[in-house]
Amino acid sequence: MTRTDRRDLGLLLLRLGTGGVLAAHGAQKLFGWFGGGGIEGTGQFMESIGYAPGRASATAAGLAEAGGGTLLALGLATPAAGAASAGAMAGAAAVHAPNGFFNQSGGYEYAASLGLTAAGLAVTGPGRYSLDHLLGHSVNRGWMVPAAFAAVGAATALVVGARARRMRGAEEGGQEQPPEGRTEQQPEV
Repeated sequence: MTRTDRRDLGLLLLRLGTGGVLAAHGAQKLFGWFGGGGIEGTGQFMESIGYAPGRASATAAGLAEAGGGTLLALGLATPAAGAASAGAMAGAAAVHAPNGFFNQSGGYEYAASLGLTAAGLAVTGPGRYSLDHLLGHSVNRGWMVPAAFAAVGAATALVVGARARRMRGAEEGGQEQPPEGRTEQQPEV
């Protein structure tokens, strides 16, 4: 097996694994599959953590995860797929950041890992074992990488920034917060 074959096989495994996990998370949000809340349940949860309107936020996150994950797994439109997935994970990381880094404490480790892997795939490209390669990379051009990250980065900054402002407003307004040390079971963002 040549070094090129190994690299392409490695990219395929990364795409299938990361894309599959992201697509499953998106399906939880959109359809309620795999124990997810669907649009209604996830929308209520999104609203409770500051992403408003909740239903629209659940739809956007679900589409970014399910769509981006599926496209990553297929190796199709890899720059857009990776950027969309990374943006969704940045939004999830913002929710978990107050809990620190490690996932066992409710931190952002898991979201960061998925987001960085998706971003890395967007930058590196899908490899030869992909639909992008089969289609002559018509939706995987070099200029598409910075364009996709610029568009997703701007949208993510706006959404996460608006959430941060809502959360600060809720804290300043004296709304009741869960007692320290007590967490409720919440669906994965």
